Amino acid sequence: MRFDVLTLFPDLINSHMDFSIMKRASEDGIIEVNTVNPRDFTLDKHKKVDDTPYGGGAGMVLMPQPYVDAYESLEKLENSVTLMMTPQGEPFTDKISNELAQYEQIVILCGHYEGYDERIREIINPREISIGDFVLTGGELPALCVIDSVSRKIEGTLGKIESAHDDSFSDGLLEYPQYTKPREYRGLYVPEVLLGGNHKLIEEFRQEQKIIRTKQKRPDLYEKWKGLY
Repeated sequence: MRFDVLTLFPDLINSHMDFSIMKRASEDGIIEVNTVNPRDFTLDKHKKVDDTPYGGGAGMVLMPQPYVDAYESLEKLENSVTLMMTPQGEPFTDKISNELAQYEQIVILCGHYEGYDERIREIINPREISIGDFVLTGGELPALCVIDSVSRKIEGTLGKIESAHDDSFSDGLLEYPQYTKPREYRGLYVPEVLLGGNHKLIEEFRQEQKIIRTKQKRPDLYEKWKGLY
């Protein structure tokens, strides 16, 4: 999987690849993350990429030329998709993450300031993605959320791909509670069913806990799940 990120702050993206699972996946060649800075494509000697909005208003708007030229400089693989991180996009979900994991290349546009000149959308025609109903100072954090989530779906990123299959949302429910040593801590005990080695009972217990936890913490997800089964 190749990720190409258009960003004014490439260090924000690159630094994330220096740690933990993402670093290992990158070093093993499972994923590749490249950054492209639109400032390198501006025709302005001051490397300006934004200007005041027509019609008035607060803030600055990203100019189309640097972003479109930066995007068109990229080599596109046949099996690729382009995303724009924006509060106006469709909510990012585990289902979308699974869909994106089927591509060989994901190009991600990160915005800043008051947003994009609308002609960037019209020319590039990206799939617009939002990570929630709130506004951030830029698209780098949302882009990293997408990169991290999608990378987990790719064979080899995690020690066992089954780890992703048990994650919250993978089957519409939240994940079951997990335990490790010691068996007792401050008067709290690991449930006996997890100690007996009966995998059928353990699976039934975990499924029950997933349903209970989802009903308590995310009744909206529970109602959606209940409607499917």
